[in-house]
Amino acid sequence: MADPSDSPPALPEAPGAPIRRLPSGIDESSVFRSLFVAYPDSLLLVDQSGSIMLANPSAAALLGYAQDELLGLNVEELVPDSIRPRHASYREAYGRAPRPRPMGTHMELAAKRKDGSEVMVEIALSPLQSHGLPFVVAAIRDIGAYPRVKQALQRARYSEHLAQLGRLAVDTRDLQAVLQHVPEIITRALEVEVAMVWLLDSNRLEFRVASGVGLVPGEEIGAHVANRPDTPPGFVFSQGRPVVVPDYADEARFRVPAAYIDAGLVSALAVPLSDRGRVIGMLSVRSRESRRFGDEEVRFLESLSSLLATSLQRVQTEEALNHAQRLESVGQLTGGIAHDFNNLLTVIQGNLQVLEELPELAHSSHGQRLLAAAARASRRGAELTGKLLAFSRRQVLQPAAVDTHALLHSLADMLRRTLDQRIRIEIDTAPGHPLVMADPGQLESALLNIAINARDAMPEGGTLRFRTGICDALPTDLRNEQNNPGSDGTTHFVAISITDSGTGMPDDVKERAFEPFFTTKEAGRGTGLGLSTVYGFVNQSRGAVSIDSKVGLGTTVTLYLPRQQEPEEEESDAPVAMEELPGSEALPAGLRVMLVEDDAEVRKVVEAFLAALGCEVVSATTADQALSALDAGAGPFDLLLSDIALGAGMRGTRLAAEVQQRFPQMAVLLMSGFSSELLDADREVPQSWELLRKPYSRAELARAMAKVLAGHI
Repeated sequence: MADPSDSPPALPEAPGAPIRRLPSGIDESSVFRSLFVAYPDSLLLVDQSGSIMLANPSAAALLGYAQDELLGLNVEELVPDSIRPRHASYREAYGRAPRPRPMGTHMELAAKRKDGSEVMVEIALSPLQSHGLPFVVAAIRDIGAYPRVKQALQRARYSEHLAQLGRLAVDTRDLQAVLQHVPEIITRALEVEVAMVWLLDSNRLEFRVASGVGLVPGEEIGAHVANRPDTPPGFVFSQGRPVVVPDYADEARFRVPAAYIDAGLVSALAVPLSDRGRVIGMLSVRSRESRRFGDEEVRFLESLSSLLATSLQRVQTEEALNHAQRLESVGQLTGGIAHDFNNLLTVIQGNLQVLEELPELAHSSHGQRLLAAAARASRRGAELTGKLLAFSRRQVLQPAAVDTHALLHSLADMLRRTLDQRIRIEIDTAPGHPLVMADPGQLESALLNIAINARDAMPEGGTLRFRTGICDALPTDLRNEQNNPGSDGTTHFVAISITDSGTGMPDDVKERAFEPFFTTKEAGRGTGLGLSTVYGFVNQSRGAVSIDSKVGLGTTVTLYLPRQQEPEEEESDAPVAMEELPGSEALPAGLRVMLVEDDAEVRKVVEAFLAALGCEVVSATTADQALSALDAGAGPFDLLLSDIALGAGMRGTRLAAEVQQRFPQMAVLLMSGFSSELLDADREVPQSWELLRKPYSRAELARAMAKVLAGHI
């Protein structure tokens, strides 16, 4: 190993070079030594065995060694392990025929630092054998320091991290896992201290910290920050574009939290997280270096934001689809149960009415009390099936333009008289009193259901707030729900929010809130159909419903219903309420009725009703039997009274169409335990056909018959 105090070998002049003498008094060897030390590239003087004889300070800095540590070190120690065998053979061949090699002839070279890391370099070799010296001068240059190369390497690193997020988004369906890895990817790619994902709450009033690295006090995961222009995330939201903060010390556009300064953070970059043009969150990064972020970082974070938004949209769409499929399956099941149960209730209520009129019981007060109790129980059963049908979206709705301002104030007046006096009711309606298209009775029932749940969540009293607002489209996470039209951009909505200050719901309860029969109330205090009924009504109304709840902070249920743009003119031929229709006294004497009902018990009850109304009845079990009787001359008949679901054969709607074609003089009245079966079975049915919902009383049957007969004249 050479002594570093020794003078370096004298380097002779190149052959043919003009000879210039240094000024007198200047030592030539001192000049050469000074040039060697001051040269900006890393210089190594290597002997024939590969040992380093001399190294300048630039080489020591580049390779991570002290200058004296390099002396005597074999150059093989500076070669990455993966290419060391190849490098050894190359150096051996070079030693047999040394020749000058300028910079730029081999771009894919790497040097190994003392800490094991690698740096991309260019190397120029200058053999000194032709000058009688057994050495080679190696000049090493860090190509990462080249502006263009540095930029290319930076872009390659950013692309690799984008690809990493892409692979993660494809491989996992766990939304939380994706959110958790994003800040980690950002901090590695940008080499910064802080990275965060903010998500905008459904009320769009607050940002929530979804995930992060290097978080400061006050911005822990789950923390909320107001969506106002004077807060860091709120300012980005108000701008709707990337925001760069060169130095917090000079920032005057929003209030810089003291925690940022205390953590030594100096500069920042944030970009909105958007889904189909609508801001749903934000990505932000912060650094302890001033002016840390430029165009390349902005482009990288925007690309990452776009990729994350796509991933969030896909995961949320899949979750919404799975949720919708589960609820649809439950809806079909409950609808079927309701249909069968309504048939049973028809039998029960019909027989109770017959019993009530029996001479043996007519004057028995005890018997009448028992019958009245049974009748009340059967009516409660009918209400229960109505809720099941509401959830399964199989009820017939009669949408009309509803004044939300008037409806909410009317409902509030009733609630103030019936709810706990410690519950304060507030109403905040949008200017102009926007109208919604919905069934008024069902909408009031839905709001009442929610209000009752809110009351139960505030046993010690609190505040119940009703609020309306206009929105151009459904929130992003609701656009894929069932059959609502919110994603086409043509329907505007009125959002009706009901907020309580009660106990709130944990996430596992909130996820199941719309499931039928799910309740957290004690046995006997709830059926678990309140919110499921709301869900069915709103979706059948081509709207959507959401729940936002936090334990200890209350719950907000928001109904999004289609907005009526212009008030509808009152129709002169508005339908008459059922109660106003004439009863049995309006039915002509000796009315001939073709009854078609596949359930034997129900058929007996209806036959008894018709007989009591003075009708002549011919009964059939199937549509084919009814048509055969009609074709055989059993008529003429004044009325066809048919169930819709008639087993495996022809449905009642098809039978009615056949009858009206062959026997146009017959009126048609359909009945069903499936309230919307008429509409679902055949979209071509005339709007004039009437549907009698099971269960029904004899008086309701008489009124429905009178109505269709009057309309058939």
